[in-house]
Amino acid sequence: MSRNCSIVLHAHVPWVRHPEVAHCLEEDWLHSAIVETHLPLLEMLFRLRSEEIPFKLTLNLSPTLLAMLRDRLLKRRTLGYLDRTLRLCREEVERGDITGFRHLAERYEDRLRRFRTLFVDEWQGDLIKAYADLRDSGHLEITASAATHGLLPLLMRVPEAVQAQVRAGIRQYVQCFGRMPRGFWLPECAYAPALSQVLKQEGIDWTIVEEHGLTTAPQADEEFPFNPGMTSDGLMIFGRDQASSSEIWNADEGFPGDERYRDFMRDIGLEAPIEYLREYLGESGQRQFTGLKYFRSSRDGNDSEIYDPELASRALEEHSVRFISSRGAQLAGLEGEGVENPIVVCAFDADLFGHWWYEGTEFLERVFRKAAKRTDFIFTTPGAYLSAHKEQAFPSAAPVSSSWGEGGYFETWTSIENNWVYLELQKRSEQLARFVNIFEGNRGDLPDQTVTHRQRCIQLMTKELLLAQSSDWGFLMKNEPSREYAEKRTRDHFGNFDRIWSASLQSDDEVLDEVEQLNPVFSDLPWNMYEPYV
Repeated sequence: MSRNCSIVLHAHVPWVRHPEVAHCLEEDWLHSAIVETHLPLLEMLFRLRSEEIPFKLTLNLSPTLLAMLRDRLLKRRTLGYLDRTLRLCREEVERGDITGFRHLAERYEDRLRRFRTLFVDEWQGDLIKAYADLRDSGHLEITASAATHGLLPLLMRVPEAVQAQVRAGIRQYVQCFGRMPRGFWLPECAYAPALSQVLKQEGIDWTIVEEHGLTTAPQADEEFPFNPGMTSDGLMIFGRDQASSSEIWNADEGFPGDERYRDFMRDIGLEAPIEYLREYLGESGQRQFTGLKYFRSSRDGNDSEIYDPELASRALEEHSVRFISSRGAQLAGLEGEGVENPIVVCAFDADLFGHWWYEGTEFLERVFRKAAKRTDFIFTTPGAYLSAHKEQAFPSAAPVSSSWGEGGYFETWTSIENNWVYLELQKRSEQLARFVNIFEGNRGDLPDQTVTHRQRCIQLMTKELLLAQSSDWGFLMKNEPSREYAEKRTRDHFGNFDRIWSASLQSDDEVLDEVEQLNPVFSDLPWNMYEPYV
């Protein structure tokens, strides 16, 4: 018998490359994710490895994030973001005697200089290679995901659209990591029964669904979600454990809300004089987060207490001990109930650690260090768990539709603000599927030049649909600050699709050349991603 716990982090940023703008607010979503989540995470994981502290972690890097991590322009701009923030740190240190925050500004400056050295000198800007190194040493399992974080259950009316999301996502993974993935992260943890066949058909062994997707299914096994189940297609389904995840995830009671931790919202980018910040804001001049924050969290509205790293460290010690102790007790209880080789899966957005919860990366480090001294359970990955229990007979699973979005299903993406998106997506997906089907049937009778032109049109239309399908746009449409950008991005991709469609009928290559340059991502997709689904 074995007791197992698995921490799974999902890292995603939508495609936000804007070369036409020198400093773009949306591009900073990527740069801040790198600086506040990925660099501290990598630094921590390599430190554990160098000290021979045993650990295993599962990480998903979305295909759009992978594409941007590979992009030369965005690598240069990430370095520019680092240097810009370092200059701001230096200014904050110099005015620290007036503000009283000099000691914190110096800490931030030291931290950012260390990250800059790692990014430039240690990893030469190639974070994918750094993650692959940890995978190759057996410390990371890296999973694939849908190409642009499309909400797959809402695309199922056109199966070819789901097929293209899955295939393009796996293709990007193989290009980055040189092998097929075993696991697949479902965007928004969103599942529908038809996805089992699609994933298994594309060579995927396992995925994760929200706990209620397993436990509320008809004839659900009593061991769910603490044992994986197997669908009729042979796909292994792990359940995300709500109890353990809520210790961190819960907005009201989760660890990050403790008043000893740093307050995310109290950022100098929102509070310092606008003229002082002018150089560090985007071309719009809009206030934005800088990562420089000086105040503690508060649950009672008293947000004037200055951040104290020593207090935060004490909180980390308490919470890491509590998390480890709770997992040990939870797993012992499950084994006592007769669950064979139980596994508790704790899945989170990666940016919770470091970005939203400043101390979150150190929390993970303390958890792994403490777990290494225990013998009552181990940290593993879903893939490693399945390899270690090949002979175990797992129960049958037939998960129902579910997600980790608000309400547990898909209401976030089907509201009055954004439901028009999926009607437009369905219309164009059906249009493309019919076009591909007709082309498949008659391309043998077409001149070579026409065949080549239409294949290129299909490839470009597929790409624009993939980009329009990102779940991020529908989510952001519900939030006033980002609504305009999300709506524009969606309508732009629809417009590009329609222009390519017209060009396909007129043999207009100039339009294709123009559209192709707008979004240099998924540029080498096979033209037949929308071929008739079997």
